[in-house]
Amino acid sequence: MADRPFGFGPPGGGRPGSGSSGSGSGSSGSGSGGPPDETGGAGAFGPLGDPQQFADALRQFADLMSWRGGPVNWDLAKNVARHAVAAEGDPSVLDVDRHKIVDALRLADLWLDEATVFSTGVRIAQAWSRSEWVEATLPVWSKLCDPIADRVVDAMGGMLTDDPAELGAGLPPEMSEALKAISGGLAGLGGMIRSIGGMMVGSQTGTAVGALAQEVVSSTDVGLPLGPEGTAALLPAGVAAFGEGLSVEPDQVRLYLALREAAHHRLFAHVPWLRAHLLGAVEDYARGITVDASRLRDAMPQIDPANPEAIQEALSGAALFKPEDTPQQKAALTRLETALALVEGWVDTVVDAAASGRLPQAAALAEAVRRRRATGGPAEHTFAALVGLELRPRRSREAAAIWRGLTEARGADGRDAVWAHPDLLPTAEDFDDPAGFVSGRNELDVSELEAGAAGMPDGGGTADTEGEHGGPGEGGAPGGDGPPGNGAK
Repeated sequence: MADRPFGFGPPGGGRPGSGSSGSGSGSSGSGSGGPPDETGGAGAFGPLGDPQQFADALRQFADLMSWRGGPVNWDLAKNVARHAVAAEGDPSVLDVDRHKIVDALRLADLWLDEATVFSTGVRIAQAWSRSEWVEATLPVWSKLCDPIADRVVDAMGGMLTDDPAELGAGLPPEMSEALKAISGGLAGLGGMIRSIGGMMVGSQTGTAVGALAQEVVSSTDVGLPLGPEGTAALLPAGVAAFGEGLSVEPDQVRLYLALREAAHHRLFAHVPWLRAHLLGAVEDYARGITVDASRLRDAMPQIDPANPEAIQEALSGAALFKPEDTPQQKAALTRLETALALVEGWVDTVVDAAASGRLPQAAALAEAVRRRRATGGPAEHTFAALVGLELRPRRSREAAAIWRGLTEARGADGRDAVWAHPDLLPTAEDFDDPAGFVSGRNELDVSELEAGAAGMPDGGGTADTEGEHGGPGEGGAPGGDGPPGNGAK
């Protein structure tokens, strides 16, 4: 039997083969008219199975209950994710594959010098196994998932405050009796329920992240900066899986995905507010989600303390989460989807320019990326499971059309200068009229931004930034064309 996240075996299962030995002896000795097995088929150790296994399970359970690091038991989440990855097979990265990945990332970064004014954002180039991806990205997952996890855990604890007997009525008999026996200590029981909630959410999160690790190809594959800042990484296993069935040489697949990874890092490195903008939008959306207490109560009877998989089954699906239909949450969702589309559209545009004339199959690879994105991609299903959010840059094509138009009208300098401030970026409404945004919008006045930048001690930016972009007060692109949005035609 494979190791399970909580260390429990299947109910009444004992050790593998313990139940079959009893039935086998019955066929040879007591199979004719003998009394039925009074242990219920649990084997020689009785209904609890092997006492040593049971004691080990209790110790593991006590360790999990002692977690005090926040609403989600992230130790458990990491173990579950790594277990899921190992179950599918996750060999270590071979040196030959590591060298190929590092060389591809370095070459791709050189190609990007001609496609964008942003200098390299890659400080370290690495090749990760799927387990290494889990380890590297969990700190960001914790920021994204803790807001909704708080609501799940609070909802579980709140089920005790009104009517503890109602909670007991919905649980399996052994757990219900235990609640009745200790009903006098509700304060301690509430803390225990919160710990159990953290375990439940940790198990679900670990399962989702482990499943996502089977699909991703890089540290920025979901459009969010999940890995350490400045560390560009590809997963050789994910790169190979992406290239299956494309009839494209593996070297071209690797280089194309390296271009996308390096382009993401350039953007995040040179737009300092973008990382917080994206992660903040996810957090704002998650804070506006409530937990369906009735669904949670209905799920409680499915929780079998001897069957950890039942926890995931009980909480599976996003139906447990209910978005609040408020202007604030709608604004957070729009802001997130727009920002993701702009990031992906810019990366598409820059990568196409860098790959042109160098990768013969670049068009086929770009279409493969778009198909993957259109069918949901790895991010959508994971976020639906974790925070009830179907994450998809739905309008990346429109965003790419804007970035291409800006490149033709103003060059790479004028295009990239739009990232100087969030107020200069296209909005969701601009996606309906890309040409109108490129030609300039008269309704946005950036004079206050220019005045604020001019009043800064360093003139609003470093010398390098002003020399490359022209600065907000110099009109952006050569020839006096300001960034789109200032009314310049």
